[in-house]
Amino acid sequence: MRLINLIPTGTKFDFMRFRKVAAFSSLCLAVVSIILFATLGLNYGIDFRGGIMIEIRTEQPADMAGLRANLSGLGLGEVELQEFGAKTDVLIRIERQKGDEKAQIKAVEIIKGALGKKIDYRRVEFVGPKVGAELIEAGVMAVLAAMAAMLVYIWFRFEWQFGVGAVVALVHDVVLTIGIFALLGLEFNLSIVAAILAIAGYSINDTVVVYDRVRENLRKYKTMDLNALLNMSINDTLSRTVLTSVTTLLAVLALFLFGGEVIKGFSFAMIWGVIVGTYSSIFIAVPLLVYMNLNRGGLIVGNLDDEEKGTSKS
Repeated sequence: MRLINLIPTGTKFDFMRFRKVAAFSSLCLAVVSIILFATLGLNYGIDFRGGIMIEIRTEQPADMAGLRANLSGLGLGEVELQEFGAKTDVLIRIERQKGDEKAQIKAVEIIKGALGKKIDYRRVEFVGPKVGAELIEAGVMAVLAAMAAMLVYIWFRFEWQFGVGAVVALVHDVVLTIGIFALLGLEFNLSIVAAILAIAGYSINDTVVVYDRVRENLRKYKTMDLNALLNMSINDTLSRTVLTSVTTLLAVLALFLFGGEVIKGFSFAMIWGVIVGTYSSIFIAVPLLVYMNLNRGGLIVGNLDDEEKGTSKS
């Protein structure tokens, strides 16, 4: 049986030729993302800013348009509706009302009065602003802890230079993800924090595959020009990188198109993360090694052919 290759074997693309253009473009995008975050901010969901969540079940498949029209005219501020599992299950999110707990309870009573008695109220939750602030802090700490753990892992598995390159690529992916959410005004909630952690895991996995080949080639070709060696390493793993990215994109694209509103933000973040994570592994993490003064001699193992012995070139 003949196998179909998206990327032919033995490619010789000169990725390193574009390393400065890629670095400049990434730096500009990162700066723009930080500016967007500082000026526009993120559209925090109720998980972070506080509010009311009501889960209901209808007798028939929910008329989302009718429910939305009915609730939006109650004067309760922002009201969001999402299908939650089955077509009869709906999650209603209402922004926090001005006042104390009595104001929140009154808002729930208004919602119940507008929906009628045939609705099964399965869950009513109040999220205070203090809890939201604590969740933001916990989310930031989770991302920073994950990145620190990955730095230590790469450091011990390879060398510290590889760890720095991997973390710079991770920061690049996270910053650009936050930037796209600030630009588009998409809701940023706990599921997006989970997506960012998943993006970090995907990106570091892709980077480790390329780094493994770089380390292997450093051992084999001690006198090869470093740019040529890095190019060869990226090309050696290019087919695997593209196939992994395409199959992952197909899965998350299906979630985005058919998964419903509840996970649309998560799936969008994953789609964006797979794209920027693949890009950063090739154009950020590996090219940074050129400037890291790699100790190529320290990576030599076993015996080398006479033609491969000598002083390293960079």
